[in-house]
Amino acid sequence: METMKVIRVTGKGQIKVKPNMTRITLELDGTYPEYNETLRRSAEDTEQLKEILSPFGFERSDLKTLYFDVDTEYESYWENDEHKRKFIGYKFEHRLKLEFDSDNERLGKILYALANSDANPEFRISYTIKDEESAKNELLGKAVTDAKEKAAVLSKAAGVTLKDIQSIDYSWSKIDFEVHPMSKSLLSEDCLMSEISSNSYNLDIEPDDIEVSDTVTVVWEIQ
Repeated sequence: METMKVIRVTGKGQIKVKPNMTRITLELDGTYPEYNETLRRSAEDTEQLKEILSPFGFERSDLKTLYFDVDTEYESYWENDEHKRKFIGYKFEHRLKLEFDSDNERLGKILYALANSDANPEFRISYTIKDEESAKNELLGKAVTDAKEKAAVLSKAAGVTLKDIQSIDYSWSKIDFEVHPMSKSLLSEDCLMSEISSNSYNLDIEPDDIEVSDTVTVVWEIQ
């Protein structure tokens, strides 16, 4: 039986997309002597965040949990040249996210409310896109087109003819449609924002386009 002759070509797709969604990632943590108290304080801090965000048009369910954990906390020390550990309590870590259509005025009010709240969460701001699926499809289309163009050049140079496609291999890797221009530590930077009233910051943030790439490998039969 004659072995099928094939050509394998990897095409690369690249696109730039303008961010249109703002994402705030918040982190709460605390350490308390009793497990039940740790859970209670975690719930109270989360409830406070939801109350802070409510005046800005968010439903309680808009604040999504990304990660939650409670673990024991110890303090290391030396006693009589012997290393020991002292139980401190239980520490909770709660990471959440909030997403909304990009709006610097709304974002400025939200950041001011968070920065001046008793919950005092750590947070960072990032930008993403609303319709990731369409962007992924466009990216794959460009990668396949690039593979076809390369295959046409190679087959012509080699004096062979492209026949049917035998397989298409896509990496299925996660594509990160996100840019991170700032975090809570930048709130004091005059170049980014200034307080314009008793309850808002004046933001001057224009996120860069998100540039992503991916590859597709296509195998053709050749004659």
